[in-house]
Amino acid sequence: MIQAVVFDMDGVIFDSETLLTDCWVDATRADGIPDVAHTNYLCLGVNDAETKEKFLEVYGPDFPYDMYEKEVFRLFRERACGGQLPKKEGVEELLSFLKESGIKVALATSSRESIVMEEITEGGLLPYFDAIICGDTITRSKPDPEIYLKACGRLGVRPEDAYAVEDSFNGVRSATRAGLTCIMVPDIKQPDDEMRSLACCILPSLLDVKAYLSEKMQEKCG
Repeated sequence: MIQAVVFDMDGVIFDSETLLTDCWVDATRADGIPDVAHTNYLCLGVNDAETKEKFLEVYGPDFPYDMYEKEVFRLFRERACGGQLPKKEGVEELLSFLKESGIKVALATSSRESIVMEEITEGGLLPYFDAIICGDTITRSKPDPEIYLKACGRLGVRPEDAYAVEDSFNGVRSATRAGLTCIMVPDIKQPDDEMRSLACCILPSLLDVKAYLSEKMQEKCG
């Protein structure tokens, strides 16, 4: 029985990963930092600390990550503040459907809590969530299952009674390792054989997720 659905945020709720990549490119363009878009791509689905580790691994220990990250954050907020951050197609329809169906809803995101609460509030989505777990409130980032186990604990449901909706490889790994049934809705990074084996299904949009979960609920009632 489906008792809860736990969502990732960036690339699932908001169309934010392309914007973040653009901000990294713009923040480093004057200094000619190579392949920044690809490096940011490698960091999808992990928290701030591991993102910094990856950048230092790629560009060396003297890379001024904190300076660039500050400018990236400024550019991102400038372009996304006040509800400008675009939502993924079907997100409000899906969240409304789950609430009306009595399904608990949580957010499990690697982003910082201050950013998450601002973006979710400005996007008018805060009332839909029963729990919000952020990257700076856990000790181990995705693909570790900690964040999904914590989300299920906050909701008071067993992982096997919950679905996850993810776009990133590390997110799918995290959710399935925690014991949730994971639906993958790809954003930038397209699924490979590993993702096809881990996810219960791969769907093109959140509207398709709504249809899929509705069908599953009807099967249980039949």
